[in-house]
Amino acid sequence: MGGTTKTKKAPWTARLLIACVLCLGLAFIASGCAQQAPSADEGAKQDQPAQNETRTFTDSAGRTVEVPAQIDRIAPAGHTATQVLLTMAPDKLVSISTELTADQAKYLGADYANLPVTGAAFGAKGDLNKEAVAASGAQILIDTGELKDGIKEDLDTLQQQLGIPVVVIETKMSDYGKAYEMLGELLGMQNRGKELSDYCKAAYDETVSVMSTIPESDRVNVAYLLGGKGTNTIAKNSYQGQVVDLVANNVADLGKVSGSGAGVEISMEQLALWDPQLILFAGGSIYDSVGSDAAFAELTAVKNGSYYEVPSTPWNWLNNPPTVNQVLGMQWLPRLLYPDKYDNDLHETVSGYFKTFYGYDLSKAEFDQIAAHAQPKA
Repeated sequence: MGGTTKTKKAPWTARLLIACVLCLGLAFIASGCAQQAPSADEGAKQDQPAQNETRTFTDSAGRTVEVPAQIDRIAPAGHTATQVLLTMAPDKLVSISTELTADQAKYLGADYANLPVTGAAFGAKGDLNKEAVAASGAQILIDTGELKDGIKEDLDTLQQQLGIPVVVIETKMSDYGKAYEMLGELLGMQNRGKELSDYCKAAYDETVSVMSTIPESDRVNVAYLLGGKGTNTIAKNSYQGQVVDLVANNVADLGKVSGSGAGVEISMEQLALWDPQLILFAGGSIYDSVGSDAAFAELTAVKNGSYYEVPSTPWNWLNNPPTVNQVLGMQWLPRLLYPDKYDNDLHETVSGYFKTFYGYDLSKAEFDQIAAHAQPKA
């Protein structure tokens, strides 16, 4: 019976045992795969708690606000906040308060000029478009500037209306450094906050140090004029006049006045009584025509050619709005008034500001155009 070999079959109990072992093994493998590769829905659920994480932040008004742990989408509450945030975290902005001019877009970045315009929550207009803020996807609304009476209640109301956190960071000319440190903490951008804080502190300290060497009696008598007729003035001790008050004798001592960027209207008779040594004209005022204007002809500053135009790129360097552009103003104006007190030239100072705050390399030709009427005259 040769030629073939018969294989003896395993008993049925053994076959059953083998089948059970195989099933258990396959089940174990499947379970492991499921743990290692969750479905898309399960993955989204696992990420959700991280996206919803929050923390508390105490703003300059003393309000403790619950804010997102990671802030990537910011709406500014107004014009000062737009300026500050364009220096601190422009890539996180989802809107701006007002349209940027072509000149501003050149130095700040054209992409930001295309952001939705949402208006300002406070101020003369108070035209914040709450629906547009909601549509922008903002996680937070940030306000900056002066802390006025009732600010806590106003911010709480606005926060309730918007349904997102609202915080305020006070920006004071004497301590812009602290403002940037707070923003660094809020936005998780401590390094950038420190860079800008250090710059602001150094600029302010340098200015105060220089002015400490100039007696009050030797400080230049200055009038800061604006408006279509040049007969509005930025008054002494006003929020808008801080830079002038710091480095000069502001002749417009009018007592308690409005903090409006439009200034206070005065008469030519009053201006003649003050007869300032030097006049600053805001951009858009009468700088170009004042030399041939009979009403101004007898003023000492006009007769001596001691009048200048405040640069306005990307914003007015002294005020309107009074915010971090004042850091540039407090470096420019004393170099105009007391050039012998400084070793470095004005272009070096201004280009350093543009590089630090806007990341823009300002050429000498660009500087000369911006500061055409703002440099010491030979």
